[in-house]
Amino acid sequence: MTAPTSAPMPSPMVVFQALNAYQRTALLKSAIELDIFTAVAEKGEGGASAQDVAARCKVAERGARIACDALTVHGLLQKNNGRYTPTRDTAVFLDRRSPAYMGSAVRFLLSPTLLRGFEVLTDAIRKGGTAMDHEGTTAAEHPAWVDFAEAMAGLQIMPSESLAKLIGAESAGHSKVLDVAAGHGLFGIAVARQNPQAEIVALDWPNVLEVARRHAREAGVDARYRTLPGSAFDVDLGSGYDVVLITNFLHHFDVPACEKFMKRVHAALKPGGRAVTLEFVPDDDRVTPPDAGSFSLIMLASTPAGDAYTFAEYDRMFRNAGFARNEIHPLPPTFQSVVISHK
Repeated sequence: MTAPTSAPMPSPMVVFQALNAYQRTALLKSAIELDIFTAVAEKGEGGASAQDVAARCKVAERGARIACDALTVHGLLQKNNGRYTPTRDTAVFLDRRSPAYMGSAVRFLLSPTLLRGFEVLTDAIRKGGTAMDHEGTTAAEHPAWVDFAEAMAGLQIMPSESLAKLIGAESAGHSKVLDVAAGHGLFGIAVARQNPQAEIVALDWPNVLEVARRHAREAGVDARYRTLPGSAFDVDLGSGYDVVLITNFLHHFDVPACEKFMKRVHAALKPGGRAVTLEFVPDDDRVTPPDAGSFSLIMLASTPAGDAYTFAEYDRMFRNAGFARNEIHPLPPTFQSVVISHK
């Protein structure tokens, strides 16, 4: 006779870890500010000791040891024989010498504006929208979007190049491209870099477009790059576009607003044109994959009515706006997806 198997004992660990998650965030922020990841990476395959990190970062040796050990516990460093080395991911994204360095993202992701939204999250849950103020981060010319444009550019280098490849920018010939909510401008710039015949129109608030213009000059595409300041819902978009890029924009708004905007996009495209939407797209269960599934919480904290929409929801919205066909593509190594809509 087989003994009955007992169910696993309940564990408080998931609750304990969630309550202490702020410590991991604070640790990573400090490590970026002190340039610990660069200090470790500079020592090469042999790794860096706590003494090395302390000397390079001008901190106490005890502080360096405890911080590096904690970073190892959380999978952000590796430790062997008392010496630390970067992980594959931190070597690419947190070594300041890397072209894909994303440490500057701290300025936006941990900005006072976004943190404030989570300080009053209880109230946001009660009302079903941000408790910061009436419009949250969707307010006209909100300064957070200048921080976004400045801080998030490094994080978007690889996704922007991947998206340009996905839509066949290199072989598209002469193209007129509208980049909506351009921010740092890298998505439109990537299209211009891959296609020397592409002309880019970048749409955003005037204060944000100053950052996009600078990035276009640095990329050497400024002669084919012009700006369109104003609200994406109100400004005259123009017409005759081959492609409209809509990157990380629609999740800030409710379904009626998204449909209203996409009707404007549909009208601005030439026959056969495409709208290209980059978004956090959860599965129909709205909880998987976890990074996309949890994104709605950020919208609850920071916007009046934003959300992370499923592909079925986008497909319905875009068809209601007049698009004939929509298709979804993953965009590795990100956890975002691209929806291509055909006029």
